[in-house]
Amino acid sequence: MENNIEYIQRVEGKYPFDAYAYIISPIPADEGGGFLLTIPDLPGCMADGETEAEAITNGRDAFSATVSALIHMGREIPAPKFSPERLAVPDVSGKFVARLPKTIHARLVERAAAEGVSLNSLIISMVSEGLGFREAHGTP
Repeated sequence: MENNIEYIQRVEGKYPFDAYAYIISPIPADEGGGFLLTIPDLPGCMADGETEAEAITNGRDAFSATVSALIHMGREIPAPKFSPERLAVPDVSGKFVARLPKTIHARLVERAAAEGVSLNSLIISMVSEGLGFREAHGTP
């Protein structure tokens, strides 16, 4: 039987891992525990680890593999829209108040409990994913 495996050579993209913001979320114990790293600017690029540090180390590998695969396929690497520098805007407090219907608030609380994360972490993750999705699809 012939082996038809194609290996993708690791290549560097225009932007390094550290130019992109990432989100680290705890993984519930019933799903294996540990931590999950996602990069909102690169949908589908994720890694996990037993500790946050291990998730970051594995995230660097996942980032490299994702960038290499995109380059191999001739696809463009998205520029970092959520770069740490861009997020460090000095005149923004990072806090705001949002009013939600009670039903949505209750669903968010239930979802956060089910995922074993704080309500704040869940909302940050959802907002980041939503912004990344909208920007990836050209929606301002």
